[in-house]
Amino acid sequence: MRLRTIKSTFQAEGALCAATLYLPQDADPDQALPAILMLGGWGSIQRAMTSSYTHSFVEAGFAVMEFDYPGWGDSGGFPRQDINPWRRTRVADTALAHLKAQPMVAANRITLWGTSFGGGHVVDLASQHPELKGAVIQVPMLDGLAATMATPPLRMLKMSTLGLIDFLKPGTPICVPTLSREGEFGTMDRDGAWEAMELALAAWEGYGYDNRVTARSLYTMPFYRPWQRLKDVKIPMLMIGATGDTVAPFVSDKVHRVGNPHIEVIEIDANHFDPYFDPLFPKMLALQMKFLLRS
Repeated sequence: MRLRTIKSTFQAEGALCAATLYLPQDADPDQALPAILMLGGWGSIQRAMTSSYTHSFVEAGFAVMEFDYPGWGDSGGFPRQDINPWRRTRVADTALAHLKAQPMVAANRITLWGTSFGGGHVVDLASQHPELKGAVIQVPMLDGLAATMATPPLRMLKMSTLGLIDFLKPGTPICVPTLSREGEFGTMDRDGAWEAMELALAAWEGYGYDNRVTARSLYTMPFYRPWQRLKDVKIPMLMIGATGDTVAPFVSDKVHRVGNPHIEVIEIDANHFDPYFDPLFPKMLALQMKFLLRS
């Protein structure tokens, strides 16, 4: 299916952020469409493993917007390749306001969609916006402390040391690989992370990816625990957690302890990167479409 794309920018956290709105090619310009705001993961930029979902949602009649965080992808801002989850949530809130202002979007029919680290940001936003239609999160990073504890000790020691040096030294930040081959140094080497990146790059038709993240970013991880705000979610939410996820371990016990009746929880036998590709992708899409079309 051919998509109509509209490029735009919005100002957030002192940076000019790049956004892309995807619409059905034959969309009636006088008809406001239900919309989805896509929030990618830890090292995500626009189209980074989300294209299959974006195309499928647009084909179903939704307007879909993706964007780049400050310092990432096509967005401005410094330092480059830096991650602060609280700053990212504020940027996502501004992106939501930007989406609501688009003339072909029904501002009262917006759903949040988040994957991995972005799933945590969706929890934050959902708890602040009871007016939204709903939210979908897959393989969400809900507990940064659990993700930190899942990192092998020697690698954690090296990352911590580099992160501390990065905090203390002036000038150009120290960066580490975002994704790496299994057993090699990087923030994600498990669950087929490197292979997932290679598959995604092949689908981008030569589009490059800056495979770096500042070492100081790692220090934010253990303190970012969005599962603690699940109790405040008042909109319908579909949460799909992977029982074999070793990158962002699914904290099923904490989720069920919260017991929020607005949240539908589905657990699948998969790792962190399986949901983006066949053979699991069609099942994930079917679960999400069922939720989106009824909510």
